[in-house]
Amino acid sequence: MYSPDDAQRYADDHTSPESALLARLNRETHVQVLHARMLSGHAQGRLLSMLSHMVRPRRVLELGTFTGYSALCLAEGLAPDGLLHTVEQNPELAGRIRRYVAEAGLADRIRLHIGLAGEVVPALAETWDLVFIDADKINNDTYYELVLPQVRPGGFLLIDNVLWNGKVLPGYPVKPADKDTHAVRAFNAKVQADARVENVLLPLRDGLLLMRKL
Repeated sequence: MYSPDDAQRYADDHTSPESALLARLNRETHVQVLHARMLSGHAQGRLLSMLSHMVRPRRVLELGTFTGYSALCLAEGLAPDGLLHTVEQNPELAGRIRRYVAEAGLADRIRLHIGLAGEVVPALAETWDLVFIDADKINNDTYYELVLPQVRPGGFLLIDNVLWNGKVLPGYPVKPADKDTHAVRAFNAKVQADARVENVLLPLRDGLLLMRKL
């Protein structure tokens, strides 16, 4: 009988392997860090890397670094003069992130900002080729409106966890107090109707929304 977990294992088995460094970070996160499921993981990490290689971005923005796995994946496709800015609000994660960035030889390509996205992003004053948002879901729309004006025409945005454990699906009983689920549902509907972008919702892991700015 089909199950999503079996499908994910099959997908992982038929996806190019992660590097030894990424595999170690993956394991370490699951053993030592709370809420390890927030890590992008093998298949999604390879997709982020592949998209980055396709775009060859000069400037990448990530909101929600967690332990740095997705940042390392996105950095694999940077243009020769490319930089990735990643924003994390939890200072307790900074040491681990910087250690793995240094081990990957990317200390001059990945810039970690500890703080709130609403304060950090406007100060960067960059034009983004690729943006990955994997932060607090209730603020997806706020982050989207914050970064979209700074994305170049033809640039890409990705937002994680848009299936939200299936809670966004029609018919799922959602309590009025479940603000995160209501926010994700409303955001998905907004993007579907937004003439500024074209979008594809990929049912990978917990849902990945891919957009291209028109």
